[in-house]
Parts: sequence; C-alpha cells; structure tokens
Amino acid sequence: MSNAVKRSLLTGLRWTSLRLRLVVVFALVALTAAVSASGIAYWLNREAVLTRTQDSALGDFRQEMQGRAASLPLHPTRDDLQNAAVQMASSSPGYSVLLVDERDTGKPIVGNSDLDTFTLDNVPLSLQKAVDKKQPLGAGNKYEYHLFWQRTNIRGTPYLVGGTKIIGGGPTGYMLKSLDQERQDLNSLAWSLGIATGLALIGSALLAQAAATTVLRPVQRLGDAARKLGEGKLDTRLVVSGTDELADLSRTFNRTASSLEKRVADMSARDEASRRFVADMSHELRTPLTALTAVTEVLEDEADSLDPMIAPAVRLVVSETRRLNDLVENLMEVTRFDAGTARLVLDTVDVADQVTACIDVRAWLDAVDLDAERGMMVRLDPRRLDVILANLIGNALKHGGSPVRVAVRTEGDELVIEVRDHGPGIPEDVLPHVFDRFYKASASRPRSEGSGLGLSIAMENAHIHGGDITAANSPDGDGAVFVLRLPRDAETLTRSADGHDTGDQDEEGDAT
Repeated sequence: MSNAVKRSLLTGLRWTSLRLRLVVVFALVALTAAVSASGIAYWLNREAVLTRTQDSALGDFRQEMQGRAASLPLHPTRDDLQNAAVQMASSSPGYSVLLVDERDTGKPIVGNSDLDTFTLDNVPLSLQKAVDKKQPLGAGNKYEYHLFWQRTNIRGTPYLVGGTKIIGGGPTGYMLKSLDQERQDLNSLAWSLGIATGLALIGSALLAQAAATTVLRPVQRLGDAARKLGEGKLDTRLVVSGTDELADLSRTFNRTASSLEKRVADMSARDEASRRFVADMSHELRTPLTALTAVTEVLEDEADSLDPMIAPAVRLVVSETRRLNDLVENLMEVTRFDAGTARLVLDTVDVADQVTACIDVRAWLDAVDLDAERGMMVRLDPRRLDVILANLIGNALKHGGSPVRVAVRTEGDELVIEVRDHGPGIPEDVLPHVFDRFYKASASRPRSEGSGLGLSIAMENAHIHGGDITAANSPDGDGAVFVLRLPRDAETLTRSADGHDTGDQDEEGDAT
C-alpha cells in the first residue's frame, strides 16, 4: 500500500472519528444539562403542587371538623353524621367526607357524603390506628388527637386521605381528596420537560454537525443512495450541486439509477402483461374445452365402430384434447400461485394411506415399491400432496426406470418422502433446471405428453406448505432421487382467512 493511500485512509478515519466525537460530546453535555434542569424543575414543581393542594384540603377539613363535627350531639344518630358529612363536603374544595362514631360500645355508626366514592375500606389501617391513638400531653403537645394524612392509590388513581378525631368526645372524621388533576398537570409538565430535553439534544446534535467538517458529506450521501438502490428503491436520486468531481459522480449515479428504474419498470410491465395473458387465456379456453371434452368422450365411445381410416384420427383428437385440458388446468394453477391466491385446505391424514391412494388411483401399484408405515399422522393439504406425489412418481416412471421406490419417514418435525427410480439419472447440466417451468431435458421430445409444468407445480405446492423438494442422482449411479420435505403440521402456514382453497380443480400429475 502506497504512502498516499495510507494518508488518505488515515485522513478519512480521522475526520470520521472527529465527527463522531463532536456529536457524542455535544449530545452528552446537552443531555446532562437538560436532564438535570428538567429533573430539578419537575421535583420542585411536584412538591409545590402537591403541598399546596394538600395544605389547602387539610386546612379546610380541620376547620370543618372544628365547626360542624364538633357541634354534633354527644351521641349522634346516623342521620346526624350523614347530614354533617354532606355539609362538610359541599363546602370543601373537592373532597369527600366520612364521619364515624359509636352509639354503643362496639357498635359504630357511619355517615358519609358519597357512599360510592368513599367508605371506611378506602382508609388505610395504619392511618386509622394513628388517628385513634391518643397522644400523651406535655409541653410540646397540647392536644390528645392530631390530624394525620397519607397519599394512597385507589384503583390506579392517586388520593390524599386525612383523618382526625374530635377532642373531648365526638366523631372521627376522614377526608378523601382526589389528586388526579394534579397528576395530569404533573404529567403535562413532565411531557413539556421531556420535549424540551429532546429539543436540546437535537439542537446539540445539529450544532455538532455544523461544527464538524462537511467534506465527507457528499460521499456519505452517495453511499446511502447506493445502499437504497441496492435495496430496491429505484427512485433514489441525489441532489447535485457544484461542478467538482463528486458532482459529476452524482450526475452519473442519477443517470444510471434512471436507466435502471426504466428497465425494471418495463420488465415488470411485460411480466405482468404475460401473467395476465396466461390467466385470461386459460379462463377463456375452459368453455370451449368443456365442449370439446364432451364431444371427444362421445367419439371415444364410438371409435371402435368407426371406419378404420378415421379411427386413428379420432383417437389422436381425443388424446390431444385431454393433453390440452391438462395443460390449461396446469396453467390456471400456475397463475394462482403467481397471483398469490393459492390456499391450503388442511386435514389430518395418514401419509401411508395418502401415498397408497395416489398410486392406486393411477394404476401404478405394479410399478411402484412403497415403503411406508401406517400411523404416521400429519396435518397438510391432501389434494396438494396428491399433486406432488403424482408428479414426482409419474416423472420417475416416464423418464427413469422401474421399479420406482417410494420411501416415507419422519425426521423430527418434518415429513420426508423419497422417490427413487432405476433409470440413467439426470444429466448434471439438467439438474439445476428440473423444476423450471416448461423445461424439458431432451429437445428431441418436444411433443411428449408432459407440459413441462409438472415438477414446477410440485415445487410450488411444497413451498406453500413451507417445505421443499430436492433432486439429485443416486450416489451409486443407479437412477435419480427426488426428496420431498414437508412440516408435519402446516397449520401456521394456512393463509386463508376462512380455511377454503380458492382452487376448484384437482390437477392430475404431469411429468416434465
């Protein structure tokens, strides 16, 4: 590395480090100052607000106790206590009153201003004991009973609870003052101080940026823009100013981004048009195909009684009509996958039964060697599993060699199905493309029965389950091996809100 390159690298590191240090130091200083000032201001205001509210309420309560409660009869009735409590609360600065006395020993009577808001259960036991405790008289204490208070929370709301007892005989009084308004005021103050702290922190960061050098700013912007472009935000552009080399680089970047965005937009439009065309074509072909299928079924039934010169043509029409019908159904299934409308219809099934049914319905029992134990229960879409198996086994029978061996096992939370044939295997240059759409390994078989969509559809059905399919040649060189892996419970992958699949057709296995 040359000395010039080393100096350039060290200079870049030094400037970057300086910018970082300035931002950190300015932010820490501003944050420390703002938090300290805000904390002190909040604490002082909190004590001032609570003390003012508390002194006002307790002072008024003391006067009411000395005036109204002390004037009650020696043995008041419940109505006397109730009326006194209501009068005391109505003249108070927003608190509830509870008066307690005894008509007979051990038989208390209670009067309160608001039964729903304030009962004796709302008064802490420690406060009740302090209020009822007679204080020893002395030089520093002239009264037997004092006024005590306590802050408490009732159902999430802060309250001030105070209590005292009439000296010389009389009821015990308690007051309940809500501090919810004070809490809201203090919360507003805290928010204001927090915003002020945030603004101070932002201001310090801006000041640090202004104090730092701006030489590396264009390079940083170019790097950010390149990263966004790599993330797929193709509308990213740089603001170009000046005439230096960095400005020329920014202009080149903008031209490149514009060209790339146009190319991607054109490709997306063509891709979307192609998908729409395939979907529309498939739907439009279904109606005439239905009629053709009905006609070909009639012709097939009458083929044996037709002229020997015409019968081969009739059988060819029947065969090609069925092939065309399978192709259209496969194309419709592909468009459902491309549009994201394919859904799972889950059911708990025995895998051995499903594989056996798939082989039996296609009359493959004599050509397939099945190794599957009954009782392996999995939760998946039986129809889509049938499609996967039909394509894998059908492909092995057509292009591999008999017997085809199907082995089913479980590995942890996965279901593994291995399909192996005894044919010549798959050429190495073909292996990466076996699941591509319309791909055929041999160009000499353009008119084969397969559409080139079978393995692709099988892979899509595996993916919608959260699984995968791999293709490889047998290690001993005898045939190809396809391995299907599916989760044993695909419940979490169900994307349909009502649990119904949008597809209404049952695809027949189609080999490549």
